[in-house]
Amino acid sequence: MINSRITQKIAFFGLFLATLLIVLPVGMILVIIVQKGWPAITWQFLTDMPRQGMRAGGIFPAIVGTIYLVGGAIMFALPIGLLAAIYLCEYARHSVITRIIKLAIVNLSGVPSVVYGLFGLALFVVFFRFGVSILSGSLTLGIMILPIIVTASREALESVPYSFREVSLSLGASKWQTIRHIVLPNAIPGILTGTILGLGRAAGETAPILFTVAAFYLPQLPTSLFDQAMALPYHLYVISTQVPNVDEKIRYGTALVLLTLVLVMNLIAIVIRAQFRKKKKW
Repeated sequence: MINSRITQKIAFFGLFLATLLIVLPVGMILVIIVQKGWPAITWQFLTDMPRQGMRAGGIFPAIVGTIYLVGGAIMFALPIGLLAAIYLCEYARHSVITRIIKLAIVNLSGVPSVVYGLFGLALFVVFFRFGVSILSGSLTLGIMILPIIVTASREALESVPYSFREVSLSLGASKWQTIRHIVLPNAIPGILTGTILGLGRAAGETAPILFTVAAFYLPQLPTSLFDQAMALPYHLYVISTQVPNVDEKIRYGTALVLLTLVLVMNLIAIVIRAQFRKKKKW
């Protein structure tokens, strides 16, 4: 009994240390970014156009471009990913081919983002002739986050007890009616979890938009899906490495705005997920 208690305490202490090793570096990064970036956060900085080669003015075009890209990526990836997950979970037969497809989807989540960028350049920019545009960038980001959404949605659908399906079918509901009215409402919290993960990755990536949409300096807002756009990740990279004599607070302020934007998007999705979780009956 004493040995088991000592082992338990050692295990808890090890878990506590592992948590600290994750939380402390992240906390330090956030503190540094807020401390050095907060002086740059003004209304003019958030709503003005960049001037003097991005050494002055604001980052409004980059904020708008990021919202366009993330919104377009989610609008493309979420419906397709959800339909693919429904097919794999509810309709596809259990076979070797199905297992290979599921494994391939999981492996695609680990493909480097620069590969997706080159793929988007070859497919959307060159082959489909969408050009370097918001449409090309959104589709590239959508394909990049598609495996995350498919995997999370499939796991959410599989977590719904099979007895729910049996009861619905025994009452005379069709397969699709069971999925539509029973399975999906109970799986929405898990689906939104995958959407949140996809939002975070899409908003913070630089390589895919570098090849497909990002403009180095564009002091105006895009007017169509076929226009180039500035984006916060690429803008941060440019002012940190390519533009000399940029005030440090502008760089950290841009990073702080990007983190805040991702946080706000995630919070909105988390609130929606919490509302659906309250409606679950199991």
